[in-house]
Amino acid sequence: MTFNPSKPYNDLPPLPPPIDCESKAILRKCISAHRALAQLKIAGNLIPNQTILINAIPLQEAKASSEIENIVTTGDALYRADLLSEKQADPHTKEVLHYRKALYHGYKLLKEGHRITVPFLHSICNDIIQTEVQIRMFGPGIIQNKTTGEIVYLAPEGEVLQEKLSQFENFIAEEQMIDPLICLALIHYQLEAIHPFEDGNGRTGRILNILYLVNKELLEIPVLYLSHYIIRHKNDYYRLLRSVTENGTWEDWILFMLDAIEVTSIQTYEKILQIRDLLLKTTNMCRNELHSPIYSKELIELVFVQPYSKIQFIVDAKLAKRQTAAHYLNELERIGILNSKKIGRERIYINSALFRILSEG
Repeated sequence: MTFNPSKPYNDLPPLPPPIDCESKAILRKCISAHRALAQLKIAGNLIPNQTILINAIPLQEAKASSEIENIVTTGDALYRADLLSEKQADPHTKEVLHYRKALYHGYKLLKEGHRITVPFLHSICNDIIQTEVQIRMFGPGIIQNKTTGEIVYLAPEGEVLQEKLSQFENFIAEEQMIDPLICLALIHYQLEAIHPFEDGNGRTGRILNILYLVNKELLEIPVLYLSHYIIRHKNDYYRLLRSVTENGTWEDWILFMLDAIEVTSIQTYEKILQIRDLLLKTTNMCRNELHSPIYSKELIELVFVQPYSKIQFIVDAKLAKRQTAAHYLNELERIGILNSKKIGRERIYINSALFRILSEG
């Protein structure tokens, strides 16, 4: 049936689509994407304290994914809000931090044995929006051209919406003969096309990308910086989504997503190597220039958990009492590892080299 943008897309076909999802071009790209992803999975073990990766890289993913929705903030604003008080942050910064919390929450649920279901995704969406988001019961989900206001898509509605969600959930739950990376591309499109929630659909779908890879044991921890590729190719991302709906051009869409996985796996892997090398360099520098008990593996790792630190972090980690903790951080500043500045009544200490690694595109 011909797609009509002025009517709800109640004829949205269930997955898998009636096309060759494993053409030669797709399988060739699939092999290279798997190779890059496997390398990234192993790279997570290069840094013994994985809290460093779990805390730092998902925040960059949250920033990029939110930017796709024109929710823009800076790395400095994010780290300050994370360090000091989210309550004082601007609305965009708060939304990005909520995205990271939603990603953490979903990751935790998977590790506890939960399956990816509609209620699972609904819970993630609630975390993103920070309120009880409703599944649309009445009226279609409307997608408009943000420049002209023209309606370009009306999602399924009413009882049909529930039927589409049930089919979507079953596709994820069932063992598929299709490669999981191809399945990721299929389910990402399908969730966007169903558009089940009143708000937060795009961000929920991009969190699903990463959690699906964790669920399929293709990633150990949620560190793939996938939205970085999407924001860089934003026009192609929306054009290809729309082309699947209007023309059934699945191959182009699948190849786009496979390329996103491959490219961002390589970029994230290189970022992890940079963090590992900086951590080793910092450890050696501290070992040579600081006297015990100031130098400790735990102290160095703590100032890598995120680029901004404060005295209370040292106290909370039970590494020292407040006065001694201040001395430790001041010594790290003296030898050039940290830079400090006053924000209000709080003195914060910035790991500038780590900040640069995380901020670089």
